Amino acid sequence: MSPKTALLAALVAVTVWFLWAWVRIARKSMPNVPDEKKHTWYHAPVAFVMCFFDTLGVGNFATTTAAFKFRNTIPDEIIPGTLNVGYVMQTVAQALIYISIIEVDVWTLVLMIAAAVAGAWLGAGIVSHWSRRKVQIGMGLCLLGASAVIALQIVGNYQPAAEFIVRNAPALQGTVERVQHLFSGGEGQALAGARLGIGLGGNFLLGALMTLGIGLYAPCLIMVSLLGMSPVAAFPIMMGSCAFLMPVGGIRFIKAGRYAPWTTVVMSIAGIPAVLIAAYIVKSLEVNQVRGLVFFVVLYTAAMMLRSAMKEKAAARTA
Repeated sequence: MSPKTALLAALVAVTVWFLWAWVRIARKSMPNVPDEKKHTWYHAPVAFVMCFFDTLGVGNFATTTAAFKFRNTIPDEIIPGTLNVGYVMQTVAQALIYISIIEVDVWTLVLMIAAAVAGAWLGAGIVSHWSRRKVQIGMGLCLLGASAVIALQIVGNYQPAAEFIVRNAPALQGTVERVQHLFSGGEGQALAGARLGIGLGGNFLLGALMTLGIGLYAPCLIMVSLLGMSPVAAFPIMMGSCAFLMPVGGIRFIKAGRYAPWTTVVMSIAGIPAVLIAAYIVKSLEVNQVRGLVFFVVLYTAAMMLRSAMKEKAAARTA
């Protein structure tokens, strides 16, 4: 058995374990989220659309959080757990596809995945016991950081955006060129030495942030490009990392009862067809235009999260 085949087999085994553990824990106790089922009509298309663009590398954690906040369908404190449980199956499907079709050094891939899983295990154990206000502040601040990453992606990958900035602010031309160079990446398919150490440390941190509902895809893409790898090689790394870490982190949220059970089932079912359509049918799409919309959505959601945290603090003082 080749190392890649063994990795894919391990991913299938982890997924089967996750489903078995989820069902076993749910039979013993299941959290009650008021009025959860009446939002099914809303959560199903949200999961489908977000997973479609997620497969193309846009990311779905921040956008799904925005959708939850827009209609206040999920309590803020269980959003991280709901994302990490509800998007497991779709992410596994993405990982199986991209690990199979994109060449990347297997040992670099395995070590990067292991680092992300370790970060997620540590992070989930902490976040699953956080208060609503801590989750709101943590997600709000991290979403602000995510918006900055998305802005860099737009400038680095979308030439009209870069030209617009240079035309209106010529002094920023050097900065724009550096950002474009950053996203051009290298040609490497492996990391070694100090670069591997930096990559492992970075993926450990990104795995921990995943448990706060902050997607790993965009920052992982930037990181591996900075380290000299081909941006294409980021796809199996970032999707493989999430596919292994989300079951591990998800089980900790399930055990703590910090997720919306019915919503996660709906998300799991609705998202898989979107992954298959995006991966096998859609051959090209101008995703940077989508990122422009996502940028403003993420900023809005970050502001709403921090605003909610301020309200929680004011309410606590009044009480």
